[in-house]
Amino acid sequence: MTLNSKIALVTGASSGIGQATAERLAKAGYKVYGTSRRGGGVGQRSFEMLPLDVTSDESVEAAIHKLVQLEGRIDLLVNNAGFGVAPAGAEESSLAQAQAIFDTNFFGIVRMTRAAVPQMRRQGSGRIINIGSVLGFLPMPYMALYSATKHAVAGYSEALDHELRTLGIRVSVVEPAYINTPFDANLMQPDAPLDVYREIRAGLERRYKEVLVGADGPDVVAEVVLKAATAARPKLHYVPGLASRMRMLRRFAPASVLDAGVRKDLRLQA
Repeated sequence: MTLNSKIALVTGASSGIGQATAERLAKAGYKVYGTSRRGGGVGQRSFEMLPLDVTSDESVEAAIHKLVQLEGRIDLLVNNAGFGVAPAGAEESSLAQAQAIFDTNFFGIVRMTRAAVPQMRRQGSGRIINIGSVLGFLPMPYMALYSATKHAVAGYSEALDHELRTLGIRVSVVEPAYINTPFDANLMQPDAPLDVYREIRAGLERRYKEVLVGADGPDVVAEVVLKAATAARPKLHYVPGLASRMRMLRRFAPASVLDAGVRKDLRLQA
């Protein structure tokens, strides 16, 4: 099939990485449907928007059903919907907040996959690309819950690719480092803050803003998603930009050196 006849669905496409990815795929020739909780929203786009809440079984099923009704197939699913969490101690989030983070960042992907894979199986082909994070292989202090969701995404993607490969479906996970998007301006704050972490939180927020000033934009991730989507033999892991160097450090640097480097970069006491 040519790209002009392929159908792509990108979750969380109202801004940031999702919007950049949907635009890039459309430019490459895919017919793209983006999703957000509010549907179309304001502004001109090169793709159609559908309402979708990845935390709702009913909403996910309805969106996939509508897409199959409209187009008869799904060739590419990009699971991008999710939210970030402001730096905080792990104990500063209640259990309910921890569950909410997983419900969107991980179980949202599970819901989308379960809804889309039956159609891909019927076709005998399909690609699923999950947007993970460098924190899925290099955890960041005071980002324990977010790191945990991205570890879960990486593990799920690896297992899923092995399961679906013989059915003509491939799965990849794209793991960027810091990306300068509006996503980072609306981070979830801890719902059980403790005074003992107040100064550390403030210092980490300052450091986070410093890093974002020189960070890559979402187009860097969008290009990698297109590469993964069109590769004849897609890789399981893609690490765009700065993340590729961080992956090498994680793989080859002694644990003590890596540990010291993380704490120095975040200006934490030894």
